[in-house]
Amino acid sequence: MTAIRFVAMPTTDAERLWNGGRDAYDRLPETIVSDGPGHPCRHCLQNIDAGQALLVFAYRPFPELQPYAETGPVFLHKQPCARYAAEEIMPPMLTTSRDFIVRGYSENDRIVYGTGAVTEIGDIPAYGKELLGRSDIAYVHVRSARNNCFQCRIDKVKAPVLAETGA
Repeated sequence: MTAIRFVAMPTTDAERLWNGGRDAYDRLPETIVSDGPGHPCRHCLQNIDAGQALLVFAYRPFPELQPYAETGPVFLHKQPCARYAAEEIMPPMLTTSRDFIVRGYSENDRIVYGTGAVTEIGDIPAYGKELLGRSDIAYVHVRSARNNCFQCRIDKVKAPVLAETGA
């Protein structure tokens, strides 16, 4: 069976925004104050508490522009936070809704047609493993079932490379 890990926005992306960088549309992020659950930070994968400042900006979790490079609004703590590290555990922010879209992408960052499914939260790990067990799927996105916003990525856990021993 394929082992999986839940992957947050790269720290380099978050740091660029925390340091005044521009988003995927070349705009400065907007600052708002959270009114409670529903503002999941894509770096620490926690919900941003009521009263905390956050950045809202356009994010494109793909390496380059192309027809399948979806861009959408996401949130980030305004103050730097630690990147999600418990990658083998489903992130806490995925418990604020009853379901999400889980969809596979190919090695060339294209949607693999027929893989997108509205998936109940308890079924996300199993469906992610199922998709990543296919040879045509390189990674999986978890997205909002209501708004299609990027939540996090699911990757295969790479097997450790065993060192050769000189015999």
